[in-house]
Amino acid sequence: MIEESLDEESLMDVRAKTGKNRRERSANTAHCGHNDGRKKRRRFAFSSETTIPTSSEPQKLPSSKRSKPVRSPSRTSRKYEKRRSSESDGHRRWVYSTRDCSRFIDKIMVASYNILGVENALKHPDLYHRVPSKFMDWSFRKELICNAIKFYNAGILCLQEVDRFNDLDELFQNYGYKSVYKARTGEANDGCALFWIEKLFTLLHQESIEFQSFGLRNNVAQLCVFKMNKPKSKSKTSRSFVIGNIHVLFNPNRGDIKLGQVRLFLEKAHSLSQRWGNIPVIMAGDLNSIPKSAIYQFLASSELDIQLHDRRKISGQLDFSSSRGAFRFCSEGTKWSNVSASRSFRWSGEEIRIASGIENVTCLQHHLKLSSAYYGVPGSCKTRDANGEPLVTSFHSNFMGTVDYIWHSEKLAPVRVLETLPIDALKRTGGLPNEKWGSDHLALVCELAFDDEHNVT
Repeated sequence: MIEESLDEESLMDVRAKTGKNRRERSANTAHCGHNDGRKKRRRFAFSSETTIPTSSEPQKLPSSKRSKPVRSPSRTSRKYEKRRSSESDGHRRWVYSTRDCSRFIDKIMVASYNILGVENALKHPDLYHRVPSKFMDWSFRKELICNAIKFYNAGILCLQEVDRFNDLDELFQNYGYKSVYKARTGEANDGCALFWIEKLFTLLHQESIEFQSFGLRNNVAQLCVFKMNKPKSKSKTSRSFVIGNIHVLFNPNRGDIKLGQVRLFLEKAHSLSQRWGNIPVIMAGDLNSIPKSAIYQFLASSELDIQLHDRRKISGQLDFSSSRGAFRFCSEGTKWSNVSASRSFRWSGEEIRIASGIENVTCLQHHLKLSSAYYGVPGSCKTRDANGEPLVTSFHSNFMGTVDYIWHSEKLAPVRVLETLPIDALKRTGGLPNEKWGSDHLALVCELAFDDEHNVT
C-alpha cells in the first residue's frame, strides 16, 4: 500500500508514471526455470499431484549467505507431508521443506501481514477502483482478517498498516494474544503491531525505532525478545529469540532513506541478539522492495556497494524504461538490478550519510546471516519466481508483485510455509481486497524450528 510519504516532486513523478502504466500494462505471465546467464541454476522439479517439490536443495543466490543444503526427505517425512498437504487456507496450501524436519520439537509459527490501513485506503481510491465498495468496508475486511488469523494459528503476528489497533486488540485477546503497538510519527494514523500468544511466549524485552529520530522519515519498526514458555526439547538454555516488525518507506525515489531504514533495523536487531546471548533473529514486514532489488541483495548477502546502484531504483519498484509506466509485474528470478562493474552512480554526501549512517562510507555491511523463509521451502512455479520467492504478495490496480518477507538467522530452519496464490487466479479477481482476502496484501506464514542438536527426538 502506498503511504503518505512522498514529497511533492516525487509524488507527481510517481503519479505520472502510474497513470501511463494503467493504460499500457500487458498481461505478464509467470514462467518457470528462468536463467539469467550468470550461473547455471538447479531447476525445481514438481509433481502434478502435490505442491511439495522433489528437488534435494533450494537454488542458491550469488554471494548470498543462505541456509546449508538440505537432505532429501526421508520416506517418513514424505508420508507426513502428503498427509498434511490437504490443509489449505481457501486456495492457499501449506508446503513443506525438503529437509526432514519431523524430528524437530521446538517450533515457532510466525505470520507477517500488511492489513491495509483504513485511512490509507481512503486516501488512494485510484488503487482500488475495481474493488466493490463492500469489500473495502473495514467491518467486512476485519472479519476476513480475523478469520485468517484464526486459521494460521500463529504464535507471533507481525502486522503493518494498523490504524484500528483497539479493534484488533480486543478481538485477538479472545484468541489468547497479547500485544504491543507503535504508531508512525508525523501525521499518519497507522503503525506496526506485534501480537503473541501469551500461553506460548513470554515477552522479555521490547523496543521500537522511530526513524524520524535518525532523519529517516516517519516510519517505525518494533523489536521484541521472547522466550518459549514450555520448550519440549532438552536444550539447557532457554528458547529465546529476537523478532522484528517493520514497514519500510514506500517512496521509490528515496532509495537512500529506504536503505537507511533497513540498515538501522538490522543493526538494532543484531545488537539485541548479542545483548541476549547471541540468540536467533526473525525479521518480518513490508519492505516495499522486490526480490530482484539491491535492498534484497543487501539482506541476503550481508553487503552492498551503493555506488553500483541508482538511488531511485534501489528497491526495484520503478521501471524507468521508455515504453512502460512506473509499476509492472516481473516474473523473473532474483537477479540483482542496476549492477554494473564498470559504472558507478552519483550519490550526494547527504544521501550517502543517510543510507550508510556514516559520511563517505559507500560499502554497507550487516552481521546477521539471514535467509528468507520462503526461499528455504521451494514451491510451485505458479506461485514462485525462479529463486523461490513468492511471485505476488501485494496486488492493486498499480502494482502486482512481492514486497513482503519473513527472514530468519542461523539456528533456525523453515519447516513449512503457507503458499501464496497463482497469478492467474489473482488477475481474475481484478485486485485485492475481495470477498476472500481482507487486504491488498497476502499474509506470509511460516513455521520455524530451532536447528540444533538438542531440538530432535
